[in-house]
Amino acid sequence: MRAHFRPAILSLIAVLACHGSRPDDTRPVVTFAGSALGAEGAVLARQVARFELANPGIRVRIQHTPDDATQRHQLFVQWLNARAGEPDVLQLDVVWTPEFAAAGWVLSLDRWHPNASDFFPATIAANTWANSLFAMPWFMDVGMLYWRTDLFRSPPATMDALVADIQRARRAGTPYGIVWQGSRYEGLVTCFLEYLGAFGGRVMTDDGRIVVDSPEGIRALAFMRQLLTSGATPAEVLTWHEEESRFAFQNGTAAFMRNWPYAVTIMNVPKDSRVAGKFAVAPMPAAPGGVSTATLGGSALAINAFTEHPDAAWKLVAFLCAPDQMLERSRLGGYPPRRALYDDPRLADVIPIPVTLARSIVERAAARPATPIYSQLSELLQIDLHRALSGQVAPEQALHDAARAMNALVERTHVRDLVAARKAS
Repeated sequence: MRAHFRPAILSLIAVLACHGSRPDDTRPVVTFAGSALGAEGAVLARQVARFELANPGIRVRIQHTPDDATQRHQLFVQWLNARAGEPDVLQLDVVWTPEFAAAGWVLSLDRWHPNASDFFPATIAANTWANSLFAMPWFMDVGMLYWRTDLFRSPPATMDALVADIQRARRAGTPYGIVWQGSRYEGLVTCFLEYLGAFGGRVMTDDGRIVVDSPEGIRALAFMRQLLTSGATPAEVLTWHEEESRFAFQNGTAAFMRNWPYAVTIMNVPKDSRVAGKFAVAPMPAAPGGVSTATLGGSALAINAFTEHPDAAWKLVAFLCAPDQMLERSRLGGYPPRRALYDDPRLADVIPIPVTLARSIVERAAARPATPIYSQLSELLQIDLHRALSGQVAPEQALHDAARAMNALVERTHVRDLVAARKAS
């Protein structure tokens, strides 16, 4: 355990210990662990109150965990590795579910027969491990293209059109063409996956082999490198995360930006944004042979495998993932993963972009490889992507190096054998 997490864990345990119920209250207590501060906390508290009213035999305790994904992941791993029965319900990042499922830390939801067909396929794929669903999609983030309506009449649908628009905008005085997340972290991988899909490539085959160094993958990375060498993307991007990209775009120094949905509302505040009312969003463009791709982000709800109250926990998960609760939560950002909500007229009142446009983007959502070693694979890929983009090695060499290291990890961890054994059981 890293030393700086011990005080946080001890404090949370103390909170749990001190949060006692009335001596005569024998109702089972289901503990929910996730984001519970500010506006998110207010919405969650309202929804939990309604749940308790509808289920008077169950009491719910909300336990806030760090919003930083890395810290929350480590906290959950510490608890579950110790086989702690609380928290009962866990808010998981969309790429954690296979890892937690393979470790035996979360329950398969198949026993409760959730209707997976109600959800966008990518959200189910991300939360499925060895043919079993282990978490319910709660809300989804998707990568999208922000474009300046004061510079263009319509967004580019192809990579060639994107480059042409960038050249026109820069000739007219806009300093940068497109900004994105290029620092060496998970955000860089999410950006690359959109170009990878746009050029027709993928990271992993269905049987678990790494094929990121395909000709399509090399063209995708070469395209990103060309954006940098041509000046269409500033070199500073190689140290940028989501917020640095947003600042550049909202200050009017870029014609396009790749980012998540959260930036729409923020950048439409005139006192803070020079592009308020002067931008829109669109699906990412595609190249011949590829498809427009939106990397899937967001959260899902899973049930602790060591809980003493699995049925009560499932009732809470099902309630929070029901249409009315999803609709209410959509005001906070992100989009609902239930397809039918995009035909519900109420959705237009809670998301800041036209519903038809939101649907056109989320339908392009692509899950990252659903494997328990995704985090390790991503870390290997980040290194070589960044080496190529910073000019240390050619894109082809970088992806060959990445694929070699990633395939070695797959073989060393016997992930494919684990999947086959799980499916056969």
